[in-house]
Amino acid sequence: MQQNDLVIIGGGLVGASLALCLQSAAREKGWRVKLIEPHSIESGYQPSYDARSSAISYGSKLIYEQLGVWDLLATKAEPITFIQVSERGHGVKINLDAKQEGMSSFGYVIDNAWIGHCLTTALDTQVIDCLYNTEVSQLIPQPDGYRIILGNGEVMESKLVVLADGGRSPLREQLGIHVASTPYNQTAIIANITPGCRHMGRAFERFTDEGPIALLPLPNNDCALVWTREHEEAERLLALPDEAFLSELQHSFGSRMGEFKRVGKRHSYPLILTKAEEQVRPHLVLLGNSAHGLHPVAGQGYNLSLRDTWALAQTLLTSDKPLGDFKTLLKYQEQRGCDQFCVVGFSDRVTRLFSNKQPILKAGRFLGLGLGATNIVPPLKHWFILQAMGLGVRQ
Repeated sequence: MQQNDLVIIGGGLVGASLALCLQSAAREKGWRVKLIEPHSIESGYQPSYDARSSAISYGSKLIYEQLGVWDLLATKAEPITFIQVSERGHGVKINLDAKQEGMSSFGYVIDNAWIGHCLTTALDTQVIDCLYNTEVSQLIPQPDGYRIILGNGEVMESKLVVLADGGRSPLREQLGIHVASTPYNQTAIIANITPGCRHMGRAFERFTDEGPIALLPLPNNDCALVWTREHEEAERLLALPDEAFLSELQHSFGSRMGEFKRVGKRHSYPLILTKAEEQVRPHLVLLGNSAHGLHPVAGQGYNLSLRDTWALAQTLLTSDKPLGDFKTLLKYQEQRGCDQFCVVGFSDRVTRLFSNKQPILKAGRFLGLGLGATNIVPPLKHWFILQAMGLGVRQ
């Protein structure tokens, strides 16, 4: 039976980032580390108009600089140099210009497939044993770790298991880890858009009564769209021909980016706020969407998960206890509690405030509770816009 020090289940962006965070220490300490991913990894990056992308905060950039992959990531990263938050039907807008803030950019938008390619390319397979096209069918707790049963019947053990297998983690459910979930009764429509004018690094978050619209700059003057609507409306929009879809988007978003010219393949997923009630157990950690899932209105999910990942790695690397020690894992959880609480709370409150159609709350948004107050108080304006776009400068 194979004995391992650490097994990471889920080789996506979060799992691969953790493996990279621990790679040098694993080499020095002789740790036996496995990264298990049920899907295959393409042998080369293939750019696509329809590729999904992520907003990378300045803090996330710093993490990837320390991991030695930022220079490669940056070759296909689009800087966000200007941010505008607005609400349809009201004249109040928040504008933030990176140059005026003394920054080159607030963050970057990068194709997820490119991030994955850069991370997996940086992994030393002599140190990190990557098992692709491999599923884990069962996790069995042991006194000193976990027994791992693979889909092909192979059995191995590990002192520490990290679950980074996504928001619908079957292994999390199998272990009886309860997830507190709050449905928003909304669906996110994801697509890439070609605007009629140059985006010049501008990002937009526009709130409407029907749901928020986020537009982020991409290379080649394209934009990444996240459009939130109620389920039935989302289904209707998804079924529209491209021209009709762009027409409705234009009506909701306005003309600040000119006339939309093209829309790529549309994807969708229901929006649910989720948080695992146990993120650590003896010899077990949950990371990424298996630990928490946020509304995309704030674009915070991946950056929060990357901060979790970095903190977990630093906690493990500075501990003199064996891998999987429960007190060490509780220390990690306590350290991350405040950031998670603030980010999840902010995302949820912004979503509910700007999606609420009650007249009193709608008025309150511009009587000190929302965008109006941020323009009156400059520090509040700065804080709100960075948080609303998930681009806060922190690790």
